[in-house]
Amino acid sequence: MADDLKKMYRTIMDDHFAPAMEISFVDGANRQTLFYEKVAWTIDQVKKGLRYGENPGQEAALYRLANGNLVVGETQTIAPGRYLASDIELLQSGKHPGKTNLTDADNALNILRYFTDKPTAVIVKHNNPCGAARAASLESAYTKAYMADRIAAFGGCIALNRSVDKATAEAISNQYAEVVVAPDFEEGSLEILSARKNLRVIRIGNMDRLQSYVGERVVDFKSLIDGGLIAQLSFVPEARTREDLKLAECEYKGKQYKIKRAPTAAEYEDMLFGWLVEAGITSNSVIYVKDQVTVGIGTGEQDRVGVAEIAVDKAYKKLADRYAFETYGVGYADLKGRDKIAAIDARVKAENGGIKGATMVSDAFFPFRDGADVGLREGVSAIVHSGGSMNDYQSIEACNEYGATMVYTGQRSFKH
Repeated sequence: MADDLKKMYRTIMDDHFAPAMEISFVDGANRQTLFYEKVAWTIDQVKKGLRYGENPGQEAALYRLANGNLVVGETQTIAPGRYLASDIELLQSGKHPGKTNLTDADNALNILRYFTDKPTAVIVKHNNPCGAARAASLESAYTKAYMADRIAAFGGCIALNRSVDKATAEAISNQYAEVVVAPDFEEGSLEILSARKNLRVIRIGNMDRLQSYVGERVVDFKSLIDGGLIAQLSFVPEARTREDLKLAECEYKGKQYKIKRAPTAAEYEDMLFGWLVEAGITSNSVIYVKDQVTVGIGTGEQDRVGVAEIAVDKAYKKLADRYAFETYGVGYADLKGRDKIAAIDARVKAENGGIKGATMVSDAFFPFRDGADVGLREGVSAIVHSGGSMNDYQSIEACNEYGATMVYTGQRSFKH
């Protein structure tokens, strides 16, 4: 059985999907149609589309928008020809890409579009970021994103918003990744990356148009088990500048509650960075960021307290692994010697898993203060969330007790 599964992962599936597809919205005599064409790549003289869907054994096909237009109310969908992930240029690929490779790349671009002024790296695994960072150089941004959670980054999709130089290529080639996406690759960098034969090296020359997607709504489709479809307008984060963030305040039973301390300039930067990274994470999530690097990421969970605690737990574990790797060249799980382990544990505990002084980001309001308290007990200095709970006063009181600041975005960021 195990050998059969290994073979399935190596197999390129033939699919039975048609070469073209049309989607129409019909209102009486008015018909709006989007025309799609199937995408394929030629690798080693073999022309194929997607390797498979989310799992081996699932046929899949990628279609790019070739023509047509669709207007829903005041929203006009993406015009044909503005290709990104649906028209990638494969510079190297030991294997044809699968569905998850493409959706990981797409979700990384979904985050990167908000960060164009500074080298930024986002590493995505199964459609959620496991590390994101901004820095003065691309190599530094990648290294910080990778070390934020190098365990989860194994086999992930690395997306970069600058042309890959040799130093960054060397750093990438030292780890195992499935995909690396960038606007270009400088001379000599592809030779370095070629050491990883099955690494899918993808150039998206149109990445400079990413910023044009900021604030733009499209029509999303969700398939139901019975063949039905839900159509909705996509989520668009509205809080994208410092001025969009409002210092937390509310009224409860005739009493006014206000945050006592305004954010510092560095806290504002982390709030905006964290809020926009969080927009690319599955709903009901909490993350911690510090100095524009993710510290702990808690993806969509059933309750806000639980996901805040998961993000704390991950922050402690990932920091311990990082320190073990940086100090001894092995992961924390492989570290030998009680003294070494005790020293790493003490260092991580003293820094509260790197959360001390970090910003806590929640994609929706805290129903009660218990969620905010999870981060405040670990030493977060700032919290950003949508606001809008009947009990916002509790979170405001909690922040004031700890000397932390809090802002509202005025918009929850539930995505999918």
